[in-house]
Amino acid sequence: MENKKKILIINSGGTICMSKTDGGYAPDLKVFRDSLEKLAELSAPEMPTWEMINLEPLLDSSNIAVDEWNKIGKVIEENYDKYDGFVILHGTDTMAYTASILSFALENLGKPVIITGAQIPLCELRSDGKDNLITSLMLAASDRIFEVGIYFANKLFRGNCTIKFSASDFIAFNSPNLPPLATAGIHIDYNDSLLLPKPTKPFRRQVIRKVPIGVIKVFPGIQFGLFERIMTEDLKGIVVETFGAGNIPNSSGSALLPIIEKAYKNGSIITVCTQCPQGTVMLGTYQTSAALKSVGAVAGREMTTEAAVAKLYYLFSKDLTPDEVRIQMETPLRGEESYL
Repeated sequence: MENKKKILIINSGGTICMSKTDGGYAPDLKVFRDSLEKLAELSAPEMPTWEMINLEPLLDSSNIAVDEWNKIGKVIEENYDKYDGFVILHGTDTMAYTASILSFALENLGKPVIITGAQIPLCELRSDGKDNLITSLMLAASDRIFEVGIYFANKLFRGNCTIKFSASDFIAFNSPNLPPLATAGIHIDYNDSLLLPKPTKPFRRQVIRKVPIGVIKVFPGIQFGLFERIMTEDLKGIVVETFGAGNIPNSSGSALLPIIEKAYKNGSIITVCTQCPQGTVMLGTYQTSAALKSVGAVAGREMTTEAAVAKLYYLFSKDLTPDEVRIQMETPLRGEESYL
């Protein structure tokens, strides 16, 4: 008899393991365990064997940040050789950030890491968590996946290409610039041409530091001068969400440019992403974007804001020089850009 794959579920919290309280939904480990025991499918012959580690405390994903990213990464590192794959249960609000940071921090990943959750708690009648969990376990047992993915509503997306799409629909996530890596219908159909290849180097984890990073969303009438006071030498990275392919207002002398030039001279890395869900940043295509390039900004191209923020965290955690970080920000590392 063929040995079954062994999967580790890492439960960080989120809606999937919540129950209703007088103060609203909150993580409830006892109710969640009771709900799992009622799922006969989890012990079906076709399923891999699995074990679960519950992080303490279980959190709403709004409260997940650097410490929790490192905690999840450490659990994977410590158990990497014991399991064939990993499923992370996570709240939806910051799932795309966690998926992005883990895609970078888990270097030379040779096993599936599938992140999933639910829009309705598992304990409730119409929960979407049942299918998300069952299929994620099956994906985590795959011999084809060597990266971090988000599985939700029958689709597996590359983690660092995913955005939260809806706060109320079961189809909570989308990957605007990259098709799904796999689609779960009657069968699980893999898009093998998109999957990352198996690494040849040994797995390692990069610890992520609490690096000062800012995000500026450009809007009509924005007063860029308000941001000047935060452009200090302490600010390591800035993600600017611009119009279209990297355009900014250039009226009134475009006060953003001297601010960005100041940040550049301070060693900050300015990465330009687009506010458009789909498309790529091409600095210099329009006159209103050429100026950004001239003062040292780098193009995020197809990267989501979540991926750009995560990549800055990761690169600055590796003790690289600002020039090295700039080069790496425009270099695809985990399939996060240059796939159009």
